[in-house]
Amino acid sequence: MKAFMRWALAVVLCAAAASALADQELTAEERAAQLAETEADTVEVAGDGLAEETAEAVARMASSNWQDVRDAINRLAELNDADALPVLQALQDRRLFYDQDERVLVEDALTGQLRDPVTGEDVEREGLDLSEPPLTNPIRRSLRPVIGQLQIFSDELPLRLSAAEELADRPQAAMLDTLREAVEQEQNAEVSRLLNIAIARLELDDDDAEVRLAAVETIAVVRSSRLKSQLQRLLAEGPDGEYIEPDERVREAARVAIEAIEARERVASVLSDLVYGLSMGSVLLLAALGLAIIFGLMRVINMAHGELLMIGAYVTFLVQNFFVAFMPGLFNFYLVAAVPVAFIATALVGIAMERGVIRFLYKRPLETLLATWGISLILIQTMRTLFGAQNVRVASPEWFSGSVQLMQGVSLSTSRVGVILFAIFVVALVWFLMQRTRLGLEVRAVMQNREMAAALGVSANRVDMWTFAAGAGVAGLGGVALSQIVNVGPQLGQAYIVDSFMVVVLGGVGNVMGSVVSALGMGVFSKFLEPVTGAVMAKILLFTAIILFIQWRPQGIFALKGRSADD
Repeated sequence: MKAFMRWALAVVLCAAAASALADQELTAEERAAQLAETEADTVEVAGDGLAEETAEAVARMASSNWQDVRDAINRLAELNDADALPVLQALQDRRLFYDQDERVLVEDALTGQLRDPVTGEDVEREGLDLSEPPLTNPIRRSLRPVIGQLQIFSDELPLRLSAAEELADRPQAAMLDTLREAVEQEQNAEVSRLLNIAIARLELDDDDAEVRLAAVETIAVVRSSRLKSQLQRLLAEGPDGEYIEPDERVREAARVAIEAIEARERVASVLSDLVYGLSMGSVLLLAALGLAIIFGLMRVINMAHGELLMIGAYVTFLVQNFFVAFMPGLFNFYLVAAVPVAFIATALVGIAMERGVIRFLYKRPLETLLATWGISLILIQTMRTLFGAQNVRVASPEWFSGSVQLMQGVSLSTSRVGVILFAIFVVALVWFLMQRTRLGLEVRAVMQNREMAAALGVSANRVDMWTFAAGAGVAGLGGVALSQIVNVGPQLGQAYIVDSFMVVVLGGVGNVMGSVVSALGMGVFSKFLEPVTGAVMAKILLFTAIILFIQWRPQGIFALKGRSADD
């Protein structure tokens, strides 16, 4: 066992050095592409047209003068007619036109069909001389809050939430009564909080000290960081040495509100680092869990493990394309279908590796390392030949996109939350496989005493094959999860092979639950270090700490129990 741990440590040190030279980062760009995204976010033109005053304001947008367009937008804000929303969204998306007769037309985001918003009728494009109204920065600044104002009474919660976010950042004084009305009607706590922020932002500039005081007290309750700078300005002194805020009560309330905001920011920072650390740890766990079976239980130094992750990700890509081509109506379920397909596909690859090469190299770690490294190069080049050297696009289903707000200032992308839940599922699957199935019983028997298990009738060769297949299949599941949060390409697996070996060796070779603890611990530790040292230095310090720990305790956090522990 000690000799094997020396081999394992040597492999990890070499791989860590290569990783440091390559300067590979743990995280990657998150993907949240959706089918029919435009359809979900766009409101259609009303079929019965617009009211007379609204129609007059819309007609004024048929102009090349940006001031005329801005005046028309402000007029629509005064009218507060939700039927004008499709026109404003079309202007924002550059789908608004006017023809030679100065008739305003809206282009459908999906079909490209032109429609007259005033009458609600479709218009043929042929023979029209179309022009676009200007979309300058002043127009954009006026447009966004007006769209938010019109969406705030929508029956759809996502639209109201988006509108409230916009209004909280850029409210306009003319909207104050509308905002108060919206707060009284709103049932959702987060939307109501954002609307109160918008109201408080406007009321901080009120001439009445009592109104300003009430606004500051509201800010102290909601503890919104976006209003912290405005509160600090109340405490600033002007050129004459006098406070900008003349009322002492308002200044004292502003100090209390700032302290409350800063206290919440400290708590949110710790919780945010903890949550993101668990997320990073879950990614590491999914990448390493298959290796915990292959390397931890079988003592096979599998340098092609990263490529098993890559195969799982590419299988997800193929399943996605199959659904797009043959079952587009069920696209949102392709990720569910990809889970068993990826497991089976990578398990078959694992069986081919074990039966074709690895079974001849057991107890020969150097030859196994070189052989699996060669297999990894073959797999990388095969994927590069089949799919090209560029990354492929794996879109997330609609239910796997967006973000989840855990608390004010702490949010996590839905894909990351999904990865955490999926990691729990995979850990439960591995536990069930190892503890509640005949294969798991035989694996544990062979791991603890191979000769005694064989004497009792257990086919060690068959167990080796199915154990390697199970480890490869679990790696394929990790590839499914990684396809949703990182770029899928031929080099995907190379970014995780070092970390995977670190997880297994630190947790304790042969102890799957040890890998769970070490992966989550590495993720949290790294996330808390990054703000202080930077991402690269955090990784170097983490690797250094792990190496020193393994030198002190070679068996890892959880020592292997059984006769094989002394081999």
